[in-house]
Amino acid sequence: MKDKILITGANGQLGRVLAARLRAKYGKDNVLATDIKEPDFDNYPFEFLDILNKKRFAEVIKDHKITQIYHLAAILSAKGEWAPKKTWNVNFNAVLNILALSEEVGIKRFFFPSTIAVFGKTTPRQMTPQHCPLLPETVYGISKATGEYWCNYFYKRYKLDVRSLRYPGIVGYQSLPEGGTTDYAVEIFHAAIKGEKYICFLDADTRLPMMYIEDAIRGTIELMDDRHENISIRSSYNLAAMSFTPNEIYQEIKKYYPNFEIEYKPDFRQKIAESWTESIDDSYARKDWNWNHQYDLQEMVKTMIKELRNILKT
Repeated sequence: MKDKILITGANGQLGRVLAARLRAKYGKDNVLATDIKEPDFDNYPFEFLDILNKKRFAEVIKDHKITQIYHLAAILSAKGEWAPKKTWNVNFNAVLNILALSEEVGIKRFFFPSTIAVFGKTTPRQMTPQHCPLLPETVYGISKATGEYWCNYFYKRYKLDVRSLRYPGIVGYQSLPEGGTTDYAVEIFHAAIKGEKYICFLDADTRLPMMYIEDAIRGTIELMDDRHENISIRSSYNLAAMSFTPNEIYQEIKKYYPNFEIEYKPDFRQKIAESWTESIDDSYARKDWNWNHQYDLQEMVKTMIKELRNILKT
């Protein structure tokens, strides 16, 4: 019998792409998209689901005979600073409820997305190791770090097969992200293709770990598909592909749009970015389940421009 998969936050940047990939693999009717908003694209089968409603969550799991959960719903780093208590409730309290529910009903496998926001000024900024002190400075990072601890606890205590990745900034053409500190790396393409000057909210030389969305989706599915005995990290795996600055991606885009202009006006997100790491050591992921990224900065920029030109009809 094929697995029946539920995705929370399925209308988001990652969710919409992940749903399509999983449906291609498992069949459309075996992947249920859920969110608190009606999708503005083809994301069916779909159910409205508030992740804070544990009773309704249990009903959906039972009604659809769910065996795997990809829990993507969250409030991101920048938006989270405007509503810390709400962010904690959505990003952590809901996670704890869903972990408990998954253990109660016998979910076969559970995916929890973590983030580089769990790192802080106690961690090395270059080649941040898998195991290091975590002292995040945003409520987003705090909630995700705490979620990692609980994922590890549920695996150790209840043998719930929890798997997790610490995503870097994700760059994709399918949608504009909302509320993240690395959003500039998507917005900048839209401005360039539309012939607009881009106002960047980070300093020109702010280096952050980044990943093209196709690598992120492939890495997620590869992790979830690998054998149980290969998974040695039950908190969250470091995951890496490339690191770049706003100026570096700007210079790469200028090869396609020589007249493209940028202006740097850092806002509160600059402080958030400065608390994060610049590059990631993901050797555990590469050793345990043979992770290997495929996109570097040059290939990502070429692909983003090609895909967005088709979407924006320029």
